[in-house]
Amino acid sequence: MCGRYNVTDSPEVQDLMAELGLSAAAPRPQLDVPPGGTGEFVIEVGGDRYLEPGIWSLLIEPRPDGHGYRPNPKFNTFNARSDRLTSSPLWKQVYPSHRCIIPVSAFHEWQGKQVYNIHPLNEATALAGLWQSWHFGEEQVSSFTVITLPPHPRFSHIHSKSIPLMLRPADFDHWLDPDFGHTEAFTELMKAHIPAPLVCEPVRSTRNLEPVGQVELLEAD
Repeated sequence: MCGRYNVTDSPEVQDLMAELGLSAAAPRPQLDVPPGGTGEFVIEVGGDRYLEPGIWSLLIEPRPDGHGYRPNPKFNTFNARSDRLTSSPLWKQVYPSHRCIIPVSAFHEWQGKQVYNIHPLNEATALAGLWQSWHFGEEQVSSFTVITLPPHPRFSHIHSKSIPLMLRPADFDHWLDPDFGHTEAFTELMKAHIPAPLVCEPVRSTRNLEPVGQVELLEAD
């Protein structure tokens, strides 16, 4: 599902930003980023790449109290299922030209009450997503969603319903190019896969990443 993630000020995040062509930029360090929280994502516009802040859930609306914005409560859009990207009226409008990458240190999943901190071995995580820009009065606000794949048999003991789409550097250019609308080129990416050795580390909590058990390494497909 990918229901939480964290960003740390680490060499791994710096290396990922360099791979994305944004060596001078860095996402804000924060733990336990939830759906509806504010994160940062990379987009490409006019041949240049930018690190943009946005709310994690594609459909957003002003809060009833008038302070800030929230996910639209009528729809669950903080994650986008890969098998609906070309069929859902919402996703198929943005998929061809509004793809993004969310650079994070790790994402979290739960096995019962045990939380896991999950990331590629010795790397930060390039989560694939979609983004949108909204105008509320004179204010412009961005939002994003994380793409999830079908369940993976070697990951399902940690999360049985899905695994997030994690991109490799070779995927970055086409994925971020807003003029590359040939989404059929991403068909293989939309199948359940583990693209790099994946560290699954049990930790104390999403706000305390102290290891509390044996690390499991899932080999790449």
